[in-house]
Amino acid sequence: MPGTDSDTGGDTPLTHEQATAALTGPGGFFEVTTEEVLGESMQVFVNRPRSLRDMLTGAARNGDADYAVFDDAGERRVLTFEGLQGQVASVAAALADRGIGHGDRVAILAANCPEYIVTFWACAAMGAVAVCFNGWWTRSEIEYGLEATTPALLVADRRRLARLDGTDPGVPTIVIEDDFADLLAFAPDAGLPETPIAEDDPIVLQFTSGTTGRPKAAMVSHRSFISFVLAAFVIGARDSMLAGDTPSADGARLAVFPMFHLSGMQSSTVTSLMAGSKTVWPMGRFDPARVVQLTVDEGISAWNGTATHIYRLLAEPDIEGFDPLQLTSVAIGGSASTPDLIRATEERFPHLVGTFGSGYGLTESGGLVSYAPNEMLRDAPDCVGYPLPTVEVKIIDEECNDLPDGENGEICVRSPLVMLGYWDNPEANEAVFLPGRWLRTGDFGRMVDGRLHMASRLRDLILRGGENVYPSEVEQRLEEHPAVGEVAVHGVDHPTLIQEVKAVVVLRQGADASADEITAFCAETLSYYKVPTIVEFRDEPLPRNATGKIVKAVLTGDAEHTFVEE
Repeated sequence: MPGTDSDTGGDTPLTHEQATAALTGPGGFFEVTTEEVLGESMQVFVNRPRSLRDMLTGAARNGDADYAVFDDAGERRVLTFEGLQGQVASVAAALADRGIGHGDRVAILAANCPEYIVTFWACAAMGAVAVCFNGWWTRSEIEYGLEATTPALLVADRRRLARLDGTDPGVPTIVIEDDFADLLAFAPDAGLPETPIAEDDPIVLQFTSGTTGRPKAAMVSHRSFISFVLAAFVIGARDSMLAGDTPSADGARLAVFPMFHLSGMQSSTVTSLMAGSKTVWPMGRFDPARVVQLTVDEGISAWNGTATHIYRLLAEPDIEGFDPLQLTSVAIGGSASTPDLIRATEERFPHLVGTFGSGYGLTESGGLVSYAPNEMLRDAPDCVGYPLPTVEVKIIDEECNDLPDGENGEICVRSPLVMLGYWDNPEANEAVFLPGRWLRTGDFGRMVDGRLHMASRLRDLILRGGENVYPSEVEQRLEEHPAVGEVAVHGVDHPTLIQEVKAVVVLRQGADASADEITAFCAETLSYYKVPTIVEFRDEPLPRNATGKIVKAVLTGDAEHTFVEE
């Protein structure tokens, strides 16, 4: 039966390693083998689509079932699996008629909407490259994106085009509200394009989050997207095996991440298509009351969002209005989940106790590197699990030498998921790739018995008097304080220590705490050199980017918070 090992008497629970081997070994549903990828020998999934167009073609088997449901101020707009293919074919034909072909870049500047999804899949079907502009960008950032990627076409909504203040974007433009209906009606009987597409052709340019400077455009391939989907399926199948459950795609999934972010594109848009599952997209500003109602109306069984989304849902009074057992999972992405958030969610949904896991990945790594199920997190909160199938991890020192088990260093990753490179940025590519296509993540951690443990982002590391201070460790401690709502820790210059530790704190509504109380709380469990010597209290929420990550460069004064929230 699932979750047991028949070779040891039938009742012995499967280990993590045994479940993985059963899924990925010879004859397994997610069997892996070794092939050459971009000149390097890597593990790959055997049974895989060779392009996103192949994936789209296969999804039509789901017929007129809902693929994506958009709630636009109460108006329900729906894409079905079968209907999507026809719309994509028509839009692809219309784009080809406008001169767009294989390898051409099509920039998309829009809020989440059906037209965004259809444009993306049209690019995927014809071998074009979707350039996913950040929907929160201001005029200067939009102009930067256009200059940096030189698209052949811009697909945009009115609201974001208005940020250009009437300036010509310098590229042919399709305004979604005015022009997209003509694309959908251009060739209603067209079939999907038949242009050859290679696995390592790029499908999107996805901009890095820009927490430390101007974003770079990561080129992500068809192979990367497909490997992401299959790795995500392994996580779900393995968790089901270990729990003794049968995997199920029943129920809809909440989709709140922007499509220009990997959680919105790779996970909500692409993975759901291959899984044959429905996603529900609330449009406009996030309204927790509306999401709770959509959970009931659309049969949502999985909530996904940043920590901020989940906190707001837990605080919504209307949450009492539906059966909590309807939810089978709550997942936090975009930013790290905290012990406090997990505790709060488990208190509200006791049947989900023990179900929370934590993954690790970044845009450049294709979104996934490793995953830790709940028992690993309980053993070590800094653990992000075993590298996923097809993913290799090593730790290096400052001279790029490999480090042994247990020693902290920079995390390097090699896998079919890793980006092709940064668009038109050879200097950045030279800095981020080691020989053998090893990606330097800029994150700090260590390997222990095959599991990856995170320390901090290398660029955030605080060097205090010869000691390394990892901000995440201090932040985790402060998040346990009952008065702390938000916190960010960073280093500030010191004349003799090089740096000292500063905490920026936003208190919970109605709570009170002094700087002395905050530092004393840290000193109870942290070494003296890790305790903040400066505590700054703020009344406003901490600056975050579109994916929910705190932008520390704004706190340190090294960048302006320019995102336009809508």
